[in-house]
This record gives sequence, structure tokens and C-alpha cells, in this order.
Amino acid sequence: MMNANRPLRILGLDPGLRRTGWGVIGVAGSRITHIAHGVIAPDEKAAFSDRLLTLFEGVCAVIEQHAPDEAAVEETFVNTNAQSTLKLGHARAASMIAPARAGLLVAEYSAPVVKKAVVGTGAADKAQVAFMIARLLPTAGSPTADAADALAVAIAHAHARTARRVA
Repeated sequence: MMNANRPLRILGLDPGLRRTGWGVIGVAGSRITHIAHGVIAPDEKAAFSDRLLTLFEGVCAVIEQHAPDEAAVEETFVNTNAQSTLKLGHARAASMIAPARAGLLVAEYSAPVVKKAVVGTGAADKAQVAFMIARLLPTAGSPTADAADALAVAIAHAHARTARRVA
């Protein structure tokens, strides 16, 4: 639930089976601030179902701790390996169900849209995204690539919300 006394909080998620990055930002008008970020990393030796449960429970814990108002998830990158793409899809589903269960709007953005929102070009690489996250959110320090990508997804959602309001 949106609290009128604090900025809108957006949870960004960069789903992965090995590491799911997450980032929470605050948005007040055109001002974007860093709230928190991290990575959920299931035990790679655990059963597939247990890894998915760890992702789901990890995202639920982030939601409980940081009380976001909305969530945004990066769309699945279609790999040449169908099995890898399918497993990533499962991780993405686990990441999306948690905010949906909490009653949050869950928006989806492709990687090029996220990169364009943060760097200015949809062809940016991970290093360019991380560099811009450090510039846009200086209090975030130096997040891992997964957490930086998640913060970028949250920023893309903040920009998309603004564009929808203006249009």
C-alpha cells in the first residue's frame, strides 16, 4: 500500500536460477533514490524445486522487509539452449509470483528497454549499466552485476510510469 508520507517504492528483479538480483528504489517526482539491493543465491547443489522455493521465499522476504508499492521484472532472454531458457523461465515465474501474491502490480521489461532507460542505448553492456547505476544511485555503492541489473529494471519502470502519466 502506498504511504503518502514516503516516496513510491519500486522493486526491480533480475531473475536467474543461480542468482536473482533485486533492488528497491524510491521515486518522488523525478527524483530517484536507492533504498536497498542484493542477490538471492540458492544452493546450486539443491534440488531444482528447492532452488525455486528459495527464490520465491527470498523475494517474499525482500517484499516484507522493504514494502515496495510496485514491482518490475526483466523479461526472459531466449537462449539457443532450450533447456536453459526453460529453467530461466521457471526462475522468472518464482520471482513474479511473490510480488503478485503480495498484491503488487508486476510490470515486465525487455533487456534492451531497461538498458535504453538507464544508459541511453538498448545495446549497452553490463559494465555500462553498472557504471550508470553508480552515477544515478551513488548511495548504492558498487552492487554486483545482478543487483545493478535489478536496480536498472526498477529505474526503467520508474521512467515508464512517468511517461505514461505525461502521455
